[in-house]
Amino acid sequence: MKKRIQWRFILIGATLMLAAVFFLPNTPFFKEMPDWWTKNMPDKGITLGLDLQGGIHLVFEVEGEKAVEITTERMAQSLKDILSKKKLNTEITSKGLLITVAPSSMEIRKAIEDNYPVLTPVETGTNIVYKISDKEAKRIKDNAADQALETIRNRIDQFGVAEPTIHRQGTNEIVVQLPGIKDPKRAIEIIGKTAQLEFKLVDDVSPVAAEIPATAAPGEEDAVLKKFAEKIPSDDEILFEKKVNRETGVVRKIPILVKKQAALTGDLLKEAKVNIDSSRSGFPYVSISFNDAGAKLFDEVTAANVKKRLAIVLDNTIYSAPEIKERIGGGNAQISGSFSMEEAKDLAIVLKAGALPAPVKMLQNITVGPSLGTDSIEAGKMAGIIGTLLVVIFMIVYYRLSGVIADFALVLNIILLLGAMASLNATLTMPGIAGIILAIGMAVDSNVLMFERIRDELRAGKTPRAAVDSGYKKAFWTIFDSHVTTLITAAVLFQFGTGPIKGFAVTLSLGVAINLFTALVGTKTVFDLILSRRDVGKLSI
Repeated sequence: MKKRIQWRFILIGATLMLAAVFFLPNTPFFKEMPDWWTKNMPDKGITLGLDLQGGIHLVFEVEGEKAVEITTERMAQSLKDILSKKKLNTEITSKGLLITVAPSSMEIRKAIEDNYPVLTPVETGTNIVYKISDKEAKRIKDNAADQALETIRNRIDQFGVAEPTIHRQGTNEIVVQLPGIKDPKRAIEIIGKTAQLEFKLVDDVSPVAAEIPATAAPGEEDAVLKKFAEKIPSDDEILFEKKVNRETGVVRKIPILVKKQAALTGDLLKEAKVNIDSSRSGFPYVSISFNDAGAKLFDEVTAANVKKRLAIVLDNTIYSAPEIKERIGGGNAQISGSFSMEEAKDLAIVLKAGALPAPVKMLQNITVGPSLGTDSIEAGKMAGIIGTLLVVIFMIVYYRLSGVIADFALVLNIILLLGAMASLNATLTMPGIAGIILAIGMAVDSNVLMFERIRDELRAGKTPRAAVDSGYKKAFWTIFDSHVTTLITAAVLFQFGTGPIKGFAVTLSLGVAINLFTALVGTKTVFDLILSRRDVGKLSI
């Protein structure tokens, strides 16, 4: 018997030590720990959620129609190449969600339907107009939302926000919560940038290129586009290079005629990082490198276009358009512009994380101030201390020595619960605090159930040892049943709930599991120790 009690105390002591080790990063003592401890032991602990430390809550909408439109453009471009290889002369244009083939023939129709069965004809005649089928459009929109979710998650990870919450809501919405964020504007810009990187050849030989003005003031872009809309070749377009004077801050837009079809895209990027250009007074730039396929294509493009200019385009804005002086092997290039160090870092982040499959539109932007979180923490602390003291005093007054044992279980419960949350690097939110308080309430309730059964047994004339054993035995299934049903409820909340609800479910589940241990093992061990040391004639309960 004594050996069994000894093993139970060792188990309780070990779990307490483990909980203390995991919770240590959340205490002021962690800063005083030696280096070997901080390097080898857990160093994260519990993170405060958005409602406790402040931050931003954002809701983005993925523009699924735009994703279908982009896919339509790619299909049209691919069809041009396919029909060209088959020497089938026809003109293919895309506008919005439609692809027009003019003129068409049976052979051309068959080639299109063989290569893209998802295209369905909506107008037929001499010319034929195709549209992506509804089923395929739905699949593209769904994929776009999933891909956007992963891209945003990658960007946030590289931006360096601890414990962000990022999940999909409905068919095309993405919810982002960034607790403790210091610069919300910068974070929003990084998330929202489409980051569609393309390399396009500049068309300097077209007669129209000579007519295009050297610069355009900000706001005059549309006027320039409208003026040359009818003149530029069908496979060309005008994009603008943004130039910022670092001394005066004056912004200039330089219109450049480029080929619509990209010679190379950012899909083939392998790495993007910030470097300093020592030849330009320390200006930062972003150096990029391509994967094997991209390096080979970049080598071919530069070899075939020496002495021509290659525009580096991000989200339809030209960052630079240098002349290709010689063939460039190795798959390395650089994006230089009027960058600040912060802008260059952000550009590297979005390029590394990949482009969004479609633009995203911000639907909701709620900023939670840190002062509100501080007030919540202080109010929570005060409520917790007062509530715990009242419970401790009540248990001692009502159950005397046995009340002290119940209080021991209560403290044990709190320490183990915080340790378990720290071991999971859980995020503590206000609903999470509610879950902890509910779990503590259930812990007290469990002890009350057992103590009342023990009282019944004592009234029936049993000895203290027999009354304790019988009381625990009779109360066990009642406590077990109530905890299991609560655990099932918490599991359902976790499965179907969102951020704060999941936090509540996690703390409640941990609290219920730990409560079973402290109530059935912790307090029983203390009773067994007392009753085994001497012949107890009367139990203080």
